[in-house]
Amino acid sequence: MIRFTDVVKEYAKGGTALTGVSFNVAKGEFAFLTGPSGSGKSTLLKLAYFDEWPTRGEVETCGVRSSAAQRKDVPFLRRKLGIVFQDYRLLPDRTAEQNVAFALEVTGAPQDTIRDRAVRALAQVGLASKGTALPQELSGGERQRVAIARAVVNRPLVLLADEPTGNLDERAARGVLQLLQEINAAGTAVLMATHNLDLVRSVDMRVIELSRGAIAFDSGDGAPPAVERTS
Repeated sequence: MIRFTDVVKEYAKGGTALTGVSFNVAKGEFAFLTGPSGSGKSTLLKLAYFDEWPTRGEVETCGVRSSAAQRKDVPFLRRKLGIVFQDYRLLPDRTAEQNVAFALEVTGAPQDTIRDRAVRALAQVGLASKGTALPQELSGGERQRVAIARAVVNRPLVLLADEPTGNLDERAARGVLQLLQEINAAGTAVLMATHNLDLVRSVDMRVIELSRGAIAFDSGDGAPPAVERTS
């Protein structure tokens, strides 16, 4: 589903964000992406959903390769992806149901199916009774669940989550993690960036750790940690 091969990402003013990064996330796999602030987690995810292009090396997501793709190909790739952010990015003047429906509208889903699909997606994340609520009327955990419903309403092959529990208390964070595990169990590959190592240690899932833009540890390759994971 996701393949990075010797990926380097450099910025003209920001230096090197990633260097020599190689890993694969297979169909239906769940992997955490960890590392301290500035280690390259967000940059890696942006490359995975083609918001950025690598300086060198190749990124492949859902069969789309950075060496061959063009900007016009990105909207078609995004239809295969779900993306969740720490700050939710909900439209403040739309209800929970309307926020989820918007993801269907922009991809050209049949109008007569949109409302039913949005309602089902909210039910999937445990918010069947919150469809008419505006974002400011919801708790942080509920807002993130709406964001996840929006991300999965198109039945993506891959879900990319950038610090989805960063603004949540421990209980809400564990609830979001459980929800992502359920989505993964239904067949969607999940790559979740997080700095919350207590959350990571609470489940037995693959961990890919970044340090200074390079992979320091990948539990998927069977090697011991290269650095002490204290961040």
